[in-house]
Amino acid sequence: MNPLSIKPPFTEATARAKVKAAEDAWNSRDPERVALAYTEDSEWRNRSEFFKGRDAIKAFLTRKWTRELNYRLMKELWCYTENRISVRFEYEWRDAETGQWMRTHGNEHWEFDNDGLMRRRDMSANDYPIDESERRYT
Repeated sequence: MNPLSIKPPFTEATARAKVKAAEDAWNSRDPERVALAYTEDSEWRNRSEFFKGRDAIKAFLTRKWTRELNYRLMKELWCYTENRISVRFEYEWRDAETGQWMRTHGNEHWEFDNDGLMRRRDMSANDYPIDESERRYT
């Protein structure tokens, strides 16, 4: 199923497919690919950063994946309504400056337009150091 063909109102099956499509796109670590899932004026809160639009999304992701090496993500559907999806996520990465492995846990709340593009993403997360031997995602 083409991720862009998954549109509200969501069912459990389409919400799960949208989450899996997002997980796959983010694991590509390709800012251009990821940005295509968002409206031109998509609004983001990522931790303490607030920004708007695809260009800002691409710039953010480029910065993110320059610092967060070996990034690997898991997303899980938490709940959904007609045009909203909430997920919990966990990802691991290696800090580019220190080489320290990290695990990040968090939640995201997504709101979609009628075409299935995400117009709002609200994310909260916490990071903590792990040993390489503790990695869950490779």
